[in-house]
Amino acid sequence: MRTQFTLSAFLVLALGAVAALVLALGAVAADPRPNVLMIAIDDMRPMLGCYGDPVAKTPHMDRLAMRGLLFEQVYAQQALCAPSRASLLSGRYPTTTRIYTIGPALRSTLPDVTTLPQLFKNHGYTARSIGKIYHVGIDDPASWSVPSTQGKAPRYGPVALAAQAKARDEAKRTGVPMPRKGPGSNHYLSAPYEMPDVADDDLMDGDATRQAIAALQGYAAAPEQPFFLALGFVNPHVPFVAPKKYWDLYDSATLPLPDNQFVPRHAPAFAARSGDDFYWFAGVPADRVLSEQLKRDCLHGYLAAISYVDAQIGRVLATLEETGLARNTIVILWSDHGYYMGQHGWWGGKHNNYEGATRTALILAVPGAKHPGARTNSLAQLVDIAPTLTELCGLPAEPGFEGRSLAPLLEDSAATVNEAAFSWYPKGGPSADSPDQKYLGWAMRTPRWRYVEWVDADRQIVARELYDEQADPEENENVADRPGNREILASLGAQMRTLRGTPTFMER
Repeated sequence: MRTQFTLSAFLVLALGAVAALVLALGAVAADPRPNVLMIAIDDMRPMLGCYGDPVAKTPHMDRLAMRGLLFEQVYAQQALCAPSRASLLSGRYPTTTRIYTIGPALRSTLPDVTTLPQLFKNHGYTARSIGKIYHVGIDDPASWSVPSTQGKAPRYGPVALAAQAKARDEAKRTGVPMPRKGPGSNHYLSAPYEMPDVADDDLMDGDATRQAIAALQGYAAAPEQPFFLALGFVNPHVPFVAPKKYWDLYDSATLPLPDNQFVPRHAPAFAARSGDDFYWFAGVPADRVLSEQLKRDCLHGYLAAISYVDAQIGRVLATLEETGLARNTIVILWSDHGYYMGQHGWWGGKHNNYEGATRTALILAVPGAKHPGARTNSLAQLVDIAPTLTELCGLPAEPGFEGRSLAPLLEDSAATVNEAAFSWYPKGGPSADSPDQKYLGWAMRTPRWRYVEWVDADRQIVARELYDEQADPEENENVADRPGNREILASLGAQMRTLRGTPTFMER
């Protein structure tokens, strides 16, 4: 019996050792580095429940914030899609990318740049882009392990598609070209909003979500391969097109309109303008004077589009949980800049250096976070995302990244990472007499102030703006010309140059 017992014990120990070896080998085979799911949203101001909006219905983004860190004061480096994304994905300020417009590809100005997703690819990650990441029609193939894909379903609803088809047929019949994108044209040939009674996947963002879910399921089947998956949504960029069920979440008659529907007082006329693209849609008055009902309908559409995106994010996050990938996947959600929905009288635009255009949304959820649901008022910038993800995933630092890692805020949300946040925007001349004159606006946001300098091609300051964010958080009055603020202007100007150097004009 003693021999049998000893042999049995030996077998138990041996089997245990084999099991331990198998587990150890499995641990070695599985890559311990975290995966990254990066969710990009187009033109979404922080109009979310988790940001305190009393109307927006965004339960999935709200839940993500409850298990992550929400950034209350995060700023885009330019309030225009392509330049903002080029800055974020390259980890470099627009003064380095030299991209201030929609059109140039990143490598046209920085041919040897190593981008954020490319850095992950170079260190063994599978990097993939689905939906709008760089920009529709603008990509960077070197950033990705496989070719980028877009949602295959239409961007527009049936009404707009029918109008476009009719216009194409008419143009073919008459030989008169269809209206082109630009001032005075209705290039979408439809209203700036639509509520089609269709399924989520019948529109572009739903189909992009379907692709992302399939990609995640594939990654779950090969957990030894870390991934960097970028998923981009085109909503809530105008036109606001969302399935009817998301419109049914709101009542336009009860939606609150902003009470500051006037441009900032004493601001330079050339600076206090927003974009024109909203006004190119059919049904928007040529004089840009919107009726109360049209304002409410547009705000209704914007909220419906946000809720539509929120539902797609919920589907993706559910897939992370169902596959077990959530245990080792960092989720970072951002919008490329803010958006005006009536503030200062601007509708459906951005295109300037003010708070409404540059302040955006950012949520960072890291598995095993010590302080889930934390919020931070520490100043952050979208250009900080690249060094943040690099550090969190243990990758070697990329020397070209110009932002600062936000990782310390995961430990202490009251810490200071940035003394200030910076944004840029080019504008035309101050009057119709000088339409070809170009200025570059350079904005610095500190905890107390927004300070803006406008410089010409000779780097001479032609105008200044100053907004007191404590006394005037809506930025309704430029106080730069008040005699009592001269010392503040001088101090902020000196701080700007200490932190970011000499102003650089936009021309390449």
